[in-house]
Amino acid sequence: VIRNMAKGGYDLIFTTSFGYMDPTINVAKKFPDVKFEHATGYKRADNVSTYSARFYEGRAIQGHIAGSMTESNIIGYIGSFPIPEVIRGINSAYIHAKKVNPDVQFKIVWAYTWFDPAKEADAAKVLIEQGADVVLQHTDSTAPQAAAQEAGNVITFGQASDMAQYGPKPRVSSIIDDWAPYYIDRVKAVMDGTWESTDTWDGIGPGMVGIGEISDAVPADVKAEALELKDKIASGDYHPFTGPINKQDGSAWLAEGETADDGTLAGMNFYVEGIEGTIPQ
Repeated sequence: VIRNMAKGGYDLIFTTSFGYMDPTINVAKKFPDVKFEHATGYKRADNVSTYSARFYEGRAIQGHIAGSMTESNIIGYIGSFPIPEVIRGINSAYIHAKKVNPDVQFKIVWAYTWFDPAKEADAAKVLIEQGADVVLQHTDSTAPQAAAQEAGNVITFGQASDMAQYGPKPRVSSIIDDWAPYYIDRVKAVMDGTWESTDTWDGIGPGMVGIGEISDAVPADVKAEALELKDKIASGDYHPFTGPINKQDGSAWLAEGETADDGTLAGMNFYVEGIEGTIPQ
């Protein structure tokens, strides 16, 4: 598909998933006059830019709400694929759930898909059967919302889009991806001849990561705390990965007050201390 677009005379091609990284690079080598924009990857070339969103910033807010609201102290997390983007989100959510609820546990199920309602529903049901009364997801369908609605007494968070209209009862907030401003800027750059290969990684502050409306199911004090956290992240006054934080094996990662560098975050391949289980290879 990428090659056909390049052959078709397109000046700019967006390849919008991590798995398109190597195909994008390979096609770009053969079409040096075509500009490519690859989402969530790390390989660039003179005619290939990369862009991603700091979803882990939104996960921090979700983790705070989840840790505050769980009654079973078990939070379920549906992972798509064990790549750095998803691992960052799991770690960030866990850290911030743990801050408000030291007894919290995370149960993680890997769905190995970005969008497959049947697999996502099954994953949600497994987590709920394991005692989770909060389910977070890094997959894109509303099936986990439906599974939570059916089970009852389980809250969820929307992913990529608000999802409020599909599961208003279990969904208490969401992470919203807003790629539009970036796409517009990059198209304009091609049109006016100023496009250059860049690496963009934006979050809540610039608006690439949005936080959906926090529902009335969330206690007022928790909502206020979550919004305060959002504002601190947006302003740069707070980084979700601020030490002290240890790795899962107990080894020191970040000292008191130290924040994670982007290089480590971009290649994150470990859980933080307290998360059980191993990352699939």
